[in-house]
Amino acid sequence: MNDRGIKLSLEEQAPALSIIIPTFNEALVINQILDAVMSVQGPVELIVVDGGSFDGTVEIVRGRGARLILSERGRGLQMHTGACAARGDALWFLHADTQPCPESAERIAEALRDPKVVAGNFNVCFDGIRRAARFLTWLYPQLRKLGLCYGDSAIFVRREAYNQVGGFQPFPIFEDLDLMKRLRKQGRVVHLPAVVVTSSRRFEGRSFAVTFARWASLQVLYWLGVKPSTLARFYTAIREAPVQSGEG
Repeated sequence: MNDRGIKLSLEEQAPALSIIIPTFNEALVINQILDAVMSVQGPVELIVVDGGSFDGTVEIVRGRGARLILSERGRGLQMHTGACAARGDALWFLHADTQPCPESAERIAEALRDPKVVAGNFNVCFDGIRRAARFLTWLYPQLRKLGLCYGDSAIFVRREAYNQVGGFQPFPIFEDLDLMKRLRKQGRVVHLPAVVVTSSRRFEGRSFAVTFARWASLQVLYWLGVKPSTLARFYTAIREAPVQSGEG
């Protein structure tokens, strides 16, 4: 589906699925995800929620014809802003550096035909050939066994269930774990075998062991009840890549 095709689908019919992408300084990667999303099959709505980019991201999104919403910065806040503006029966949250496969929307629709299913996510493959990417690709299924579903895995949710639990909280970190925990109280959360590819840029050009240790420490502190707003001060150094920052 090209840019014009998405515009026509928005005008002619209510979308079954709203795709919501939070951005902050994603000029180097935003075209890639827009290309991937525009190849997704089915009636979809695309919403990009920008948190104050100053690198040309906003101009690129506008030039591609996607619906753009300006917001204060913060991934949880941006995604909730997009959800409130969305028209779809289901909401699909994609990070700006995560690329879906073309049949993803069909897989989501199939999963949600079961009325007991309220939400779900996908398999994650980290790009790159470095050991860090291979390790993270292995690690995510292990974390899933512990009930940990992160935003990199392309979380989707029924709009009704999202509204019932109050949606994303305006947390700067672990907003995804918080939402999924509340959704599990509403019904089944499923895992789809289809793969989304996400960037390993957070771990490039630096010591993976140090970066991963910091991330794991934040996870433990979150489990112990430390507020996400407090953890965010330490998270900044982890999520910002050496070349650019982003919401991925």
